[in-house]
Amino acid sequence: MTAPYDANNIFAKILRGEIPSHKLYEDAETYAFMDVMPQGKGHCLAITKAPFRNILDVDLANLNAVIATTQKLARGVKAAFDADGVTVIQFNEPAAGQTVFHLHFHVIPRFDGVALKPHTGQMEDQNVLAANADKIRQALATL
Repeated sequence: MTAPYDANNIFAKILRGEIPSHKLYEDAETYAFMDVMPQGKGHCLAITKAPFRNILDVDLANLNAVIATTQKLARGVKAAFDADGVTVIQFNEPAAGQTVFHLHFHVIPRFDGVALKPHTGQMEDQNVLAANADKIRQALATL
């Protein structure tokens, strides 16, 4: 059985404005922002605004909305960083590697010959995140 949604998870706190984020995009159903512990340049996240743990409990309308935002981000980061490709990752439950229990998709620009950095828990410099967010927002504005 899946545990209930925890309204005090970090992404819920970001949505409520209790924790700051580098916002990239927002619509009625979704929110996108920079990952503060990126595994690559431009690593960002797309989340639902509604309280879902992961893909196992989300309804189809919210899943469709967050997938549309994920696609928008993928196109935006590829353009912003002139990337060779984009990795999209989504984890479900602890056994699969999920650590924040709010539905989210990782969107990471990829470059030939450059491996992802390990997830070490090291936070990125806020100035770097802000600069990368600006590049992504500019690219999104042209799509």
